[in-house]
Parts: sequence; C-alpha cells; structure tokens
Amino acid sequence: MAEMVSKGLATLEVSLKHSGSLFMYAGHEGGAYAKNSYGNIYTAVGVFVLGRMFREAWGSQSSKKQAEFNKFLESNRMCISMELVTAVLGDHGQRPREDYVVVTAVTELGCGKPKFYSTPDIIAFCRKWRLPTNHVWLFSTRKSVISFFAAYDALCEEGTATTVCKALDEVADVSIPGSKDHIKVQGEILEGLVARIVTRESSEHMEHVLREYSLPPSEGADLGSSLREICAENRSDEKQQIKALLESVGTSFCPNSLDWFGNDVADGHSRNADRSVVSKFLQARPADYSTIKLQEMVRLMTEKRFPAAFKCYHNFHKISSVASDDLHFKMVIHVHSDSAFRRYQKEMRHNPGLWPLYRGFFVDLNLFKDKKGIAVKSSQEINSGSGTNGASAKDGLADEDANLMIKLKFLTYKIRTFLIRNGLSVLFKQGEAAYKAYYLRQMQKWNTSAAKQRELSRMLDEWAVHIRRKYGHKQLSSSTYLSEAEPFLEQYAKRSPKNQALIGSAGSFVRAEDFMAIIEGRRDEEGDLEPERDIIPSSPTPMVKEVIRKDEGLIVFFPGIPGCAKSALCKEILSAPGGLGDDRPVHSLMGDLVKGRSFDMSILRMIFSLFYAVFLLWWWLSHTSYLIH
Repeated sequence: MAEMVSKGLATLEVSLKHSGSLFMYAGHEGGAYAKNSYGNIYTAVGVFVLGRMFREAWGSQSSKKQAEFNKFLESNRMCISMELVTAVLGDHGQRPREDYVVVTAVTELGCGKPKFYSTPDIIAFCRKWRLPTNHVWLFSTRKSVISFFAAYDALCEEGTATTVCKALDEVADVSIPGSKDHIKVQGEILEGLVARIVTRESSEHMEHVLREYSLPPSEGADLGSSLREICAENRSDEKQQIKALLESVGTSFCPNSLDWFGNDVADGHSRNADRSVVSKFLQARPADYSTIKLQEMVRLMTEKRFPAAFKCYHNFHKISSVASDDLHFKMVIHVHSDSAFRRYQKEMRHNPGLWPLYRGFFVDLNLFKDKKGIAVKSSQEINSGSGTNGASAKDGLADEDANLMIKLKFLTYKIRTFLIRNGLSVLFKQGEAAYKAYYLRQMQKWNTSAAKQRELSRMLDEWAVHIRRKYGHKQLSSSTYLSEAEPFLEQYAKRSPKNQALIGSAGSFVRAEDFMAIIEGRRDEEGDLEPERDIIPSSPTPMVKEVIRKDEGLIVFFPGIPGCAKSALCKEILSAPGGLGDDRPVHSLMGDLVKGRSFDMSILRMIFSLFYAVFLLWWWLSHTSYLIH
C-alpha cells in the first residue's frame, strides 16, 4: 500500500470500524436484511433505527422523505449497507450510548455486475438524504501514509477512540469527520480501522463533493419512544417487540409487516420454500443477463462444494399472485466460512467474468413459464462487501488493486470480544487451564508484545477465577457478558495507571438487561437462524427426518459391506444443493478415494466393524436361544 501511494499510483483511504452488526436496506419492498437473514428482530430493529434517523434529520418532513427514499431505492434497484450499532441486540466491545446506523456502502445493479459507490459518492448520497456518514481520512503522500502505519503500530495495543482520531487527524492529508461522533454515540472502545487503496483522483473527487454538498442541518423533532423504551415495554415475546417497533416506525417508512408476519393470502404458505427451488433455478432458462451471472455463481459454488448455503423464502409482497407458473422468492447466499471468499477469488482469477461474492447477498427470484418452458429472472441483487466501500466506474482500480484492503483492530476491543466473550465457552466447559491456553494462543496469533501478554495473563487469570467463583458451572451469557466484565474491568483499571492503559476505558456502563431484545431460538448476533424444519416439497426430494442441533456433529458410518451402493449414496448427497439442509458443511471420507496416510481411518473402520459384528452376534443369539435349549 505504501509503495503504491509513494509512486503516485493510488491514495490510502482509512475509515473507522464502528462495532455493530451488518444491516442492509433496499426499500420497503426491496427488503431489510441482516448478514444472513431477514424478517426477524434484527431487521425490525434496523428499520426502526433507520426510520428514526430520518425523523431526527428531517423533522416535520420525515414522513414524506421516508416514502421518497423507499421509492428511490426500489426504482433504481439500490441497496444501502450500514453498521447497526445498538445496545439491544447483544454485546460487542462496549455498549453504545446511543442506538444509530452509519452508512458504509451504497450499491446499485449496474451493467455487467453490481456497482459500488466510491466513498465521495457515498458522502454525496448521504448528505442528499441526510443519512449518517463515517469518519474518513485520506493519505496521498509517502510521508502521510508511513506516518499512518507508524501511528497504528504505536496505538494498536492501547489506542482508544480519542487518541486514535487525534493522531490520524494530525498525519492525514484530508480528514472528513463523520456525522456521528464515535466518542459521543458509542464510546472510547474502538473496534478498529479499515484501510484500503483508492485511485489517486479520489482526493480531488472528495474535495469536489465537500464543496458541492455541505453538512445537512438536523431539524429535530418529537422522535417518540426510543428503541430501548419500546423493547423494555414489550417483554412478552419476540413477535410483540417486532410488531411494536414496526408500528412505531410508521406507515410512511414501513407500510406493512409482510416480511415479518406474512398476510391472510399467505396463510397456506410457510415462510421457507422447499429446497427444490435452488435446483429449479439452476435448471431454468435465464431471462436476463443478471440471472445468467447469478446462475454461474451458484452453480460454481455448488459444484465445488463451497461452505455456503442457498436459502429460499417466499416473497410475501408478491404472494397474492402466486401460481404454479409464476413464483416469487427471496434467495439468501449464506457463506459459512471466510475460506469460501479466498477460494472464490482464485476462481475469479481463472474466470474474470464471474460476479464477485460478498458477505450479505440477497436476490429476488421470479420463476415463471414461457413458451419454451421454465424460465427464471433475478432482480434487485442486494450485496454488501462486509460493510466496506467499493469503487465506482469513475474511481475504479484494476481488480487486483481494488482488493487491497486491511482491517486493523485494537487490543482494547479484542480483550473484551475475543479474549473474554469468545472464551466463555472454553472457560466454563473446559476449565481455567484450557482457557489460559486459549487466550495465549490468540495473543501469539496477533503478535502481541511480550510485556502486554504478561499484563493480560495476570488480568485474565483473575477474571477467570472471579467469574467462575460467581457463576460456578452456569455459563455467563455472551449476549450480556459486559454486565459482569465491565464492572470487573473498571475496578481492575483503578489499581494503577498501567492497568488503566491496558483496559483502555471502563466505567461508562450502560445497563441493558431491562431493554434487551427478545431473540427466540438459537441465533447469533447477525440474525442467523437455527436450522428450521423443512417444508414438504411438491416433488420427491431427499429429506432430513430430524434437524441436528447446530453445536453438535453427526457421524454416519457404513460397515465394509461390498456392493451396497454406499459410495453412490455419498456422492449423491454431496452433489445435492444445500447438503443435508441444516446449514453445516458435510465431509466425506471414502476408503477407495482417501490418498496418503490412512492408518487412523483404518483403525476407526476396524473398530466400527468389530462392534457391528458383535451386535449381529448378540442379535442372533438373542433370537435363536430356543435352539440352544
């Protein structure tokens, strides 16, 4: 990165990483989405907060502007991606003081592939609609870019929002403050920075946008009940909270709640479509170029067995027109592992015409019959590159350069999330020794300095003893872990200046238990649903009789019976779209196909075969005992 900037080939762009959840919005009918789901409490909270941002910015004009905004997004097939920062959906690094969103990407379905707006274009778009923007810095000289990386190296283990923003303001060539001040609305614990390469002309483009679009005024208005008040007043179940939030938003922004509850016409249709939709989609004749590219992507990921699922849901906005020859669905491309992105990038190098793959990818599908048979059309491709900003055609780079992006996280955030929150399961299930091995392994992976490792080890050992003594064998919930961690960190920080520097900031505690959103079922912070039971499909397809819990595994072993079609069965299961249907990867080891060292599998196979033989012998004896007598 520094080399490209030094040679005058590019500019380094840096933005704050607010600590929240990915939320995407494409208009009321286009849909509201979390990272891998929609139609739940996560998206209802997102719609409420976004609607409240309009009220705050437009005052008495907010209802009119909300309706115009929905129409604008839908008619232009656009999607905005945001960081949804709230205290009601579970703990991250620090409970925010306010609930808000920050726009991180704007996408439209252009010619050939989805087009991402450049950061100057995002700022222009947001200022036009008075939407919250992020803090951005530009580094266009060798001196400034080297100073940036030096500043991060100096602050990565102790940096807070105040010290980091001040340091970057001093060394950057251009600083564009966000409309939401991280220190005021979220706090001092800063998750990190996102640094990426943009074109050399980006600085000039940014200066032009700042001249043309001044900071929008904040009208102020009677905002009504806050998110936390509504969640606190509606504690019976998740549906009650969703209904209260959507009603509070108002009909201008959310005319109905079809994506959450369906309607009378849809009573005969479950939310989930059967798994045959994906197969029909791949076999159908594409009706437009977008569908051709989407089929190419899904087919590649299916054939190469990428760790991803393709979930389909009925589109309740168009369910009234449902007929056997005209079906509307929403498809979610749910990537399970980051390895899928690395593998997909390799495929793109061999086939540059492939559409890029993003985290958070939703598509409207229309399966219909024409004179030549089944056809399919896709529209409103909604994608987000993990909340990062792509480049417009004007500010575009070569693909290999446009992918030069890094996320730089701060230790004060990682202490809370990776070491404390993510280590709870290890601590309570395996004990303090296993927890110590876990956090030491994490620190070594991050190349944490030896001095900091010693300081952290003392603090985390004390934390482990403290929380185990208080909770015993009952595990502390990761969604509300800060209720215990924050007071502990505050007291620990007060003992010495060194401890204070280690912790970063503590004490500005927000109590969340009374207004935490009710999340039914087992879902993660991004709204991923626990696998739901299948709908009986209209045509015979292999069905899973029982859904296995997501945190458990299932081993299926075939004894060594030759000619029983076990290999053919395994191949058929592996080639089926969606695997076994519970959104987890399926691994297969066929004896004839396993290359290299196979001693361990041979032993395992012998053990299973022995048990199987003993079982058969026992069964035979128990059913033929009368012969012995």
